Amino acid sequence: MAKLILFNKPFGVLPQFTDRGSETKRATLSDFIDMPGVYPAGRLDRDSEGLMMLTDDGKLQARISDPKYKTPKVYLVQVEGDVAEESLDMLRKGVELKDGLTRPANVERIDEPDLWSRDPPIRVRKSVPDCWLKIIISEGRNRQVRRMTAAVGHPTLRLVRWNIGDWSLEGLQPGQWRTEG
Repeated sequence: MAKLILFNKPFGVLPQFTDRGSETKRATLSDFIDMPGVYPAGRLDRDSEGLMMLTDDGKLQARISDPKYKTPKVYLVQVEGDVAEESLDMLRKGVELKDGLTRPANVERIDEPDLWSRDPPIRVRKSVPDCWLKIIISEGRNRQVRRMTAAVGHPTLRLVRWNIGDWSLEGLQPGQWRTEG
């Protein structure tokens, strides 16, 4: 039976088990998960938070992370500025990035979600408003959501991955994990 771990990766944690190439020790998955033989199914940037999945099943790992399977990933994204419908439409149609046009995203403005506090907190500028978006994508390019919001003029301030396919972060606080299946 395959092992599947759902992990709420805190801000600042590297999405791997070892830290190569840093003079100072940075937090990694091994600071939270002690289960030999499991590997991340996809990545989540050090400065992003939320759902990471780890498994010992190569086929499941591929199904989760390979864009050809089009597994939807749901992100709750705090962006700088008051996003106009025109910018949302651009994201919905696909955004041209340096590595090509993104697939269309499902995007909507949402009320501020009830999330844990981030440590450290985001930089708040009193003169610049911000808002929250729910963005669903089915590919997983490097820093894709951040690059997409920046491309439409709204840099990402905070990014939390909430779902991967049918798997959810529900009930997990930062640093907590559970096994599924």
